[in-house]
Amino acid sequence: MSQPRHAAPGGHGRGPALAGPKAKNFKGSARKLLQYLRPFWLPLVLVMVFAGASTVFSIAGPKVLAQATDELAAGLMRLVTGAPGGIDFGYIGQVLLLLGGIYLLSAVFSYLQGFLMAGVSTDLSWGLRDALEKKLNRLPLSYFHRVSQGDVLSRITNDVDTLTSSLNQSVTQLITSGCTLLGVLVMMLSISWQLTLVALCVIPVSLVFVTILVKLSQRHFKDQQRYLGTVNGQVEEMYGGHMVIKAFGREEKALEEFDQENQKLYQAGWKSQFLSGLMMPIMTLVGNLGYVVICVVGASMAAGGTMTIGGIQAFIQYVRSFTQPITQLANISNQFQMTVAAAERIFRFLEEPEEEEEPPKLSTQDLDIRGDVAFDHVQFGYEGSPELVIRDFSATVKAGQKVAIVGPTGAGKTTLVKLLLRFHDLRGGQITLDGHPLTDFSRQDLRSQFGMVLQDAWLYSGTILENIRYGNLSATDEQVMEAAKLAQADHFIRTLPGGYHMEVNEEAGNLSQGQKQLLTIARAILADPKVMILDEATSSVDTRTEVLIQKAMDNLLRGRTSFIIAHRLSTIREADWILCLKDGDIVEQGTHQELLEKGGFYAELYNSQFEQAGGDAAEG
Repeated sequence: MSQPRHAAPGGHGRGPALAGPKAKNFKGSARKLLQYLRPFWLPLVLVMVFAGASTVFSIAGPKVLAQATDELAAGLMRLVTGAPGGIDFGYIGQVLLLLGGIYLLSAVFSYLQGFLMAGVSTDLSWGLRDALEKKLNRLPLSYFHRVSQGDVLSRITNDVDTLTSSLNQSVTQLITSGCTLLGVLVMMLSISWQLTLVALCVIPVSLVFVTILVKLSQRHFKDQQRYLGTVNGQVEEMYGGHMVIKAFGREEKALEEFDQENQKLYQAGWKSQFLSGLMMPIMTLVGNLGYVVICVVGASMAAGGTMTIGGIQAFIQYVRSFTQPITQLANISNQFQMTVAAAERIFRFLEEPEEEEEPPKLSTQDLDIRGDVAFDHVQFGYEGSPELVIRDFSATVKAGQKVAIVGPTGAGKTTLVKLLLRFHDLRGGQITLDGHPLTDFSRQDLRSQFGMVLQDAWLYSGTILENIRYGNLSATDEQVMEAAKLAQADHFIRTLPGGYHMEVNEEAGNLSQGQKQLLTIARAILADPKVMILDEATSSVDTRTEVLIQKAMDNLLRGRTSFIIAHRLSTIREADWILCLKDGDIVEQGTHQELLEKGGFYAELYNSQFEQAGGDAAEG
């Protein structure tokens, strides 16, 4: 993909942002938008010059044409009266050639300004989407807990499109309309100041209608953009969970909820478009009324000999041109509201607080990381909540140990491993890797030492080869296949159509849950991390597949420090150490046998599974 000619400021990280239809902080957002356009100042200046030149040549046309009309009228009068001379077709031909050249130059300048403005708008769109994508990777997880995916997608797609398309139109129209209005006014005054005063009476009437319509439409434009984000979020959510919706027979309920939001979007969109659409017919009506008055006054002046036929013809053309830019300026005010509103939403997103990242004190490249992990009186609670999820957690894990974390739902098991990867920051205590606090490393550097296999296997659209290589982008095909063999995935991959080159479709719907899990294990093996985290990696597969996954995990965990979260306690009997969590604290720790002999919380959890299984079998 080719790079844009100009990089927007946000392309390198921090940058301004944009909004939808009426900006809450119009002046502030407009100022940020102008700052964002600063790298494009040269093409924008050229756009202004070319647009102005195109308009000037276009305005000059009727005045030049009036000369040909006057000569034609004078020639006809000479023929009628029998005066010598007749019609001077040579002079008329020269005037028409000049007129053709003027209109040709106008068209060339119009093309040049359109070409340059298209380049600016596409470069701006590229820069904004690049900045938004980079921002996504720097936002804390807490942001995605409170903002829907549909709203984020709406900012990246709809708001950027609204901004660039309306900016493309409004900038050129603003220049051409302004130049046309000024130029036509000068030309009209040069023909007749009396008729010009009559034409100017149209402006106050037009402005009254424009002001009323703009105020009425802006509220609905704002609602339209908000409901569009809601509908996008609902569509994304419903599509992602369509199997669950079908399984529970909730299609009608989902459609009902969608129809409610879509109806709100429809009403807001219909009202906004209807009110803004009224602007042109009303302006045309007002313009036509003024046009009739001018024709009557102009005819009386021509009859009195104070004005020529060519002058009337030119003036009438200018009157037509005079009302058009007023209408365009009214539309531009509408578009500019949309532009700044879209900009505000984008800028608000780009200005969201990012994960705090202090300069790293250490680099894992300079250390021989073994995999010793220690939790020292760790405390954690989610942002905005005074409650602590983990109250006082302390544990020491030696390099190469296999540590199982067990406990009831909500005990803080998954939260604990998220803290290892610094997805969240602690409220108290610290976690160390080989004796160094995790905060001494950059997040990216730290996470390079960890691998994760989750309950919900994540694959993206692409080949199986590419999905496994995601763990190490520099790996060769042979290394990828070797990792697949260690993960017990090579056999089933070769039975698939296309083998390693089979395309995984969206949401990996053409693979079973067990197959997806084996591929994620292969990816983790290829990444070769020092510490592995397995979060319910076998909880959603059948017993036979679980045996395969267990073999793959044995290969994966060999020689590595590992943290295993599992509800099936039978899968962690071989763990070197077991930590029992309850309400955010360690209530027991030890080996499987030690904890069973103790007859405490772990033994109760372990035995309850077999009691449940026995009860189910008896019922059967």
